[in-house]
Amino acid sequence: MGRPMARNLIKAGYSLTVYDVVATSVEDLATDGAKAASSAKEVAEQSPTVITMVPDSADSEAAILGPNGVLEGASSGSTVIDMSSIAPGSSQKIAAACEAEGVLFLDAPVSGGEPKAIDGTLAIMVGGKKEVFDRYAGLLDVLGASVVLCGDYGAGNTTKLANQIIVAANVEAVGEALVLARKAGLDPNVVFDAIKGGLAGSTVLNAKAPMMIAGDFTPGFRIRLHHKDLHNALLTGKDLGVPMPVTSLIQQMLGSLINDGKGDLDHSAIANFIEDMANVTIADG
Repeated sequence: MGRPMARNLIKAGYSLTVYDVVATSVEDLATDGAKAASSAKEVAEQSPTVITMVPDSADSEAAILGPNGVLEGASSGSTVIDMSSIAPGSSQKIAAACEAEGVLFLDAPVSGGEPKAIDGTLAIMVGGKKEVFDRYAGLLDVLGASVVLCGDYGAGNTTKLANQIIVAANVEAVGEALVLARKAGLDPNVVFDAIKGGLAGSTVLNAKAPMMIAGDFTPGFRIRLHHKDLHNALLTGKDLGVPMPVTSLIQQMLGSLINDGKGDLDHSAIANFIEDMANVTIADG
């Protein structure tokens, strides 16, 4: 996700200094015109605005708060925009540490997967102070088609968790429906065409049904990352006293697929879980 987002910033004329634990990612962006750094600290020393994009809460905390992290190199008045999808409590912890150093902070997770990261049409959900959001709205507009301030620190990631709950339930329901259609002897393509214009029609249906029908689970958003997001949603729900029975069930389905070695498939491969139980595949042959 971070690499195509960085490329869009370069194309828009921003000067970038980049760091990643995966050296090839840094090398690729250096070829595109970015300056390579050897640590997150070095990036912050050279850039008044630092964007982080890492897999989970512990990764964000390490990249920003840890040794050779962003805060070790940042100056008072710098800004950190964490675009990782992490637990809201971690965003609030990072924000407090940034404020203590005079560093501004936004949590700004995204939705849309790698395809929308590539074409710059992500949905960006932001938490933080309005004056900081207003200052960086133009930069975020380069990366997303929708950029919304959702509230104070952590609100962006709470909104992202809500998004991930809805997406997960939709993807799982599409898988169940198409397995049912195939088991009944119907053509899933015909069923998809029949329902997509009705109330069941959705962005999820349009994006994921063709993948399930083709049996093509090339990742746009990986199962292991959606599993992580639902884990964070369940932890947040526990803290807030919100029961999430459907989210819990789907998270266990995703966990089972990870155990089967499918964690790096697209999350539409949740259909595999239903297919296995029904002893049928949605795709022909």
